[in-house]
Amino acid sequence: MKIIVADDDRQILGALRIILTARGYDVVLARDGKEALDKVVNDHPDVVVLDLGMPGLDGLAVIQAIRGWSTVPILVISGRGDSADKVEALDLGADDYVTKPFATDELLARIRALGRRTSGGEDTPVVRFGDVMVDLGARRVARGTPGAEASVRLTPTEWQLLELLVRNPGRLVTRDTILTEIWGPNHTADTGYLRLYLSQLRKKLEPEPSAPRYLLTEAGMGYRFAPEQ
Repeated sequence: MKIIVADDDRQILGALRIILTARGYDVVLARDGKEALDKVVNDHPDVVVLDLGMPGLDGLAVIQAIRGWSTVPILVISGRGDSADKVEALDLGADDYVTKPFATDELLARIRALGRRTSGGEDTPVVRFGDVMVDLGARRVARGTPGAEASVRLTPTEWQLLELLVRNPGRLVTRDTILTEIWGPNHTADTGYLRLYLSQLRKKLEPEPSAPRYLLTEAGMGYRFAPEQ
């Protein structure tokens, strides 16, 4: 899998090149926004890892430019920890966001999740996590061991929420995106509905609803389906 890493910090570029190359990735480096765009056009990466605070074209401008013609997964790494910066990057089309300093294991897990999307994971008709089976084609959910599964009854809204998260494995889905997709653009402030339905899904699907492993909350931003690594 080919990854473009764009950052104006040479130390971070060097460290990420070593870490990712050691895991078998083909790594292409870019030191500013313009070079990052050129690399995306010419090198056809599977994932782009992008800093926001680059000279010339900053990361937000790069995301916007890439999204004008490409759906390549974009993982933002940035020292900007404010949630407004994260939401802006995600709204422009970034797929995920990691704040510096980050744990190597977390970064690699996020890259693996985005890589699965590139390799066609989104089109998989059946998704399994824990003892749960989600059949996206049949719109059916069941729990138990294969061959001895019992159907789980979901409301139409619960199914819409689960489907939206499961079709974006590892990706942060913002509250605004979920509310707009399910309830419409006039309901982006109705976060109470969202918390209620997420709580109901966890009761039906999580091994321990009070300590979720798969349907995770990203405080102040949205939710994430975390498939098993």
